[in-house]
Amino acid sequence: MDYIPRSLEKVVAEVTKEYPVVLVTGPRQVGKTTMLQKLMEGTDRSYVSLDDLNERSLAKTDPEMFLQIHKPPVLIDEVQYAPELFTYIKIIVDKNHNPGDFWLTGSQVFKLMQGVSESLAGRVAVLSLTALSQAEICKGEMKPFTIDLEELKERGKERKPADTMEIFDRIFKGSMPAVVSGQNSNSQIFYSSYLSTYIERDVKGLSDAIDSLKFLRFITSVAARCGQMLNIADIAQDADVNQKLVKDWLGILETLGIIFYLHPYSNNLLKRLVKTPKLYFYDTGLVCYLTKWSSAETLESGAMNGAVLENYVVSEIMKAYLNSGIDPFVYYYRDKDSREIDIILEHDGVLNPIEIKKSANPGSELVKVFKLLDKSSTPRSKGAILCMKPELTAIDKDNFIVPIWMI
Repeated sequence: MDYIPRSLEKVVAEVTKEYPVVLVTGPRQVGKTTMLQKLMEGTDRSYVSLDDLNERSLAKTDPEMFLQIHKPPVLIDEVQYAPELFTYIKIIVDKNHNPGDFWLTGSQVFKLMQGVSESLAGRVAVLSLTALSQAEICKGEMKPFTIDLEELKERGKERKPADTMEIFDRIFKGSMPAVVSGQNSNSQIFYSSYLSTYIERDVKGLSDAIDSLKFLRFITSVAARCGQMLNIADIAQDADVNQKLVKDWLGILETLGIIFYLHPYSNNLLKRLVKTPKLYFYDTGLVCYLTKWSSAETLESGAMNGAVLENYVVSEIMKAYLNSGIDPFVYYYRDKDSREIDIILEHDGVLNPIEIKKSANPGSELVKVFKLLDKSSTPRSKGAILCMKPELTAIDKDNFIVPIWMI
């Protein structure tokens, strides 16, 4: 099985020279341990996993002894199982001041962060790893997506074009390393065990009162609404649970790095904007499994094709930023008159509006909606339509037509 190089490797190498503790968070099975073990080849760093119940027990009951046995430089896997370690890591860090002494991984982002932020503030670099991005899979340019003509041309040279069916094949298969690398050739079997082995187990770890069947109904209902504005009442009705439980469980899915939200762009000069976020999954393979599509072909011609394509594009943009160690400032626009812009990228003091379309020949009228941002105090810059057109082209000097295989 070939190892697929990750964009985050370079960032890990940089921060290891500066920070005593490097923490890589992200969902299970996205390759955190594999990446770090690859990076520690040929070094004197040791490895210990708290998935091992003996090691976990020692770390929780006698953290001082645990750290005497596993001296730095060390990689401690699944550190969320023993938050007791953080205070003792802090003592060692403050005594020795050695950059890169501790590499930690954790699959529970928020729960973990509380212990980290209290004990290790200023001493830890926190990075997020998601499932593979399209750029990593295609081994092309690993910079995050921006609407810059020269960069887009560069991407065009580095990547192999993909048609609509190939994009939907990627969407259906998902972006988990085990599936992409061919270790698990059947993505549906992989997601079935992923759900029962990891998500349910981790959810139970975060919430005692959980009924597995209700949770499955809940997460299926959430998947059916990917790319839509969050509607807690509808999800609660579908899953036959109360709204408070829906909020709690959504919080857990976000904590585990399964879902994320795009918040509406707001600016005090733009009036009448909606305040509800839109909900997306980081991995479209899980969405396709939960919503029971049997193949990429049925998905491509089915009722959810637009929503899943939008989820794919938005998650690819998010993943490319996170896997490069950069915070993404990505929003959507919708006002009370239901006028919407799918994505707004905010960077370097400008806004880039983006529309997503399944069409191969999008019309120029699609960019008219971009003018809604002209009243914003942050200036609008270049816009783009991300679609199935085979090659990069433009509507005019300010608006490009970008093939989805380039993101």
